[in-house]
Amino acid sequence: MATRHTRIVDRALTRLKLRQLRLLVVVGQHGSIQNAARDLGISQPAATKMIQDLELDFEVKLFERTNRGVVPTVFGAALIRHGKLIFAQVSNAAQELDDLSEGNSGRVVVGTLLAASPRLLPIAVERLLEDRPKVAIKIIEGTNEVLMPALLSGEIDMVVGRLPSHRHRSKITQEKFFDESVLAVAGLQHPLCGVANIGFEQLMPFGWILPPVETTLRRQADQYFIRQQQYVPGIAIESVSYLANRSLLRSHDFVGLMPADVAALDINNGLLSQLDWDVPFGAGPVGVSHRGEQSLSPAGSTFLDALRVAAKTVQGAAP
Repeated sequence: MATRHTRIVDRALTRLKLRQLRLLVVVGQHGSIQNAARDLGISQPAATKMIQDLELDFEVKLFERTNRGVVPTVFGAALIRHGKLIFAQVSNAAQELDDLSEGNSGRVVVGTLLAASPRLLPIAVERLLEDRPKVAIKIIEGTNEVLMPALLSGEIDMVVGRLPSHRHRSKITQEKFFDESVLAVAGLQHPLCGVANIGFEQLMPFGWILPPVETTLRRQADQYFIRQQQYVPGIAIESVSYLANRSLLRSHDFVGLMPADVAALDINNGLLSQLDWDVPFGAGPVGVSHRGEQSLSPAGSTFLDALRVAAKTVQGAAP
């Protein structure tokens, strides 16, 4: 006897149409069947019938009617999420075919966090290009809060950098490469530059450049500040722009928090100075997050292997 799951899968394979899923996604965006129907160039009765057919096939209620329109149920939200992933994969397939027709050897879309930018990612890209000289590579920079939803929806193949510790771990595959520490840095003109054994009380009068509030490092910094007599910086600039942060540190007496590998090059080149304060928070794992190796294209799998080799290179070069 067929189970409910088997029945639904059979109906989805034989009856489900992409235009039904497209309608579902657009209704979710608009909160209105009428507006979605207008966007897709179909009548409202036809749109309503398509949604009713989906509800019958999947044996669940997909939307609740309210005085403001329609709201996805938990089942509707789940199907919308999978619909978006399907359309992202279709778009990726079309892009990859286009790349191949133009002579490129596949395509990889990589999200990157600050910790991966200086050495890990460039080394991996260089290795990938050795194996696939015509591969198309797209790099998108951001925080986990921005990149992880794009990873889950299929817009990004993988995210390289500090591994998320909370929200997204159950839905993705993580591979740790190494642990990264955090440094306190400043411009060479800073009054504490060259001062030995700095205590936190010596840092308190200065402004800080901090990561965004949605990041793990910022949460750890805020928690530490609270433990230091409810300390609140007089000036707190929130920024993930490395170039802006470096310029601000060199022109103002601010204190910045940076992953050690990110700051290393500018410290070695005499552009920034590492303050002699052991940051008591912020150490964490750096690695790669993806939806499982089975989700990766051949170019994506090659890049994952390149990242693994690059991580060993970075670790081997660490002091």
